[in-house]
Amino acid sequence: MQTVSPAFSCDLKSLIQTNLTAKSARYCHLNGKRVSVRCSYKSESFSFPNGIGSSRADWQSSCAILASKVASAENSSSITGGLADQVAAVNGHSNGSVNLSLVPSETKNGKPGLVQPLTNTDLSPAPSHGSTLRVAYQGVPGAYSEAAAGKAYPNSEAIPCDQFDVAFQAVELWIADRAVLPVENSLGGSIHRNYDLLLRHRLHIVGEVQIPVHHCLLALPGVRPDCITRVISHPQALAQTEGSLNKLTPRAAIEAFHDTAAAAEYIASNNLHDTAAVASARAAELYGLQILADGIQDDAGNVTRFLMLARDPIIPRTDRPFKTSIVFAAQEHQGTSVLFKVLSAFAFRNISLTKIESRPHHNCPLRVVDDGSVGTKKHFEYTFYVDFEASMAEARAQNALAEVQEYTSFLRVLGSYPMDMTPWSTLPIEDA
Repeated sequence: MQTVSPAFSCDLKSLIQTNLTAKSARYCHLNGKRVSVRCSYKSESFSFPNGIGSSRADWQSSCAILASKVASAENSSSITGGLADQVAAVNGHSNGSVNLSLVPSETKNGKPGLVQPLTNTDLSPAPSHGSTLRVAYQGVPGAYSEAAAGKAYPNSEAIPCDQFDVAFQAVELWIADRAVLPVENSLGGSIHRNYDLLLRHRLHIVGEVQIPVHHCLLALPGVRPDCITRVISHPQALAQTEGSLNKLTPRAAIEAFHDTAAAAEYIASNNLHDTAAVASARAAELYGLQILADGIQDDAGNVTRFLMLARDPIIPRTDRPFKTSIVFAAQEHQGTSVLFKVLSAFAFRNISLTKIESRPHHNCPLRVVDDGSVGTKKHFEYTFYVDFEASMAEARAQNALAEVQEYTSFLRVLGSYPMDMTPWSTLPIEDA
């Protein structure tokens, strides 16, 4: 078996510790400082001279990343730059100095406790894993993301992480094999943080999963709804249950918390008899809370879409419905007028788009236009995320992206992956 020299192991640990920040207070309502990772891109020619190859290596070299290069040389200490290349060299083999038990279980009163989330300080190179697939998600046990990870990868080992970027890095550093992270909700809209992280990191989308969100009002055993003076949960969960909460707890203060299941855990850990949480039924079971009200979401059609991420892309196929996700930026000084040309490239080939999302361009946030007659104008520059219903194994998808590249300064395929075709149900994921 291939081994890694002690010197390399020490350098890699030192590099990680230099770039990662310490964990913020677990129940603080303010987010701690996150690692800042910068990416830059340059345009390159792009073509499919031999079509899509039959091997993963051919697919990666042909169209996994189009006309984009994350400038790892620009900052050798960057997590997604030089470090990612070094970690790739590790290739999951044991370095003899890292314990696989990176997510220890706490012990309380002599009994094993629940698995604690990964933090930035836990991210060190991991040895090779066993046969069980390890799936990272953001939150604590009982979170909806845990349910999505279980649906996406049954019988896998779920690894909770305290932040979204920690889940990305856990996969990059071989601590986990996959990550399952939310990108949009039917009521709350897009989770912009994860769209930004998709661009900053080099993971590939390998699938999607959609789960219904079934909210419950939880409190300590014996607590009555009229005794509740405060309700805590994630802001989106509070917004999705606003009407029900006004009826169930009209005099309670509504307070935002960083995670639904963590809110339930917080009540149980601090023995709060005047506080309730909006979370899942599984969270009630895990943390010993009672369900005061079940199914309190204001809209029964509340669903969240999650993406499955991996270090390597999958080979696209045409024997089942596929979806492809891309991100691009317009050529310099072209502005958003390029968007019409991009959309035309798909419409001309009868390719349906399922999502368009714009985010500010991090490397070039403003475009200055000098008009001698009226002065200068400043416009925001954007990157665009697009999902379309086609496989990269199809010639029409390849031709569409070849045309799109003519109008963009960079173009990257985030993944080409099977669509979630499971029948729709409004039941909670445990009962679906």
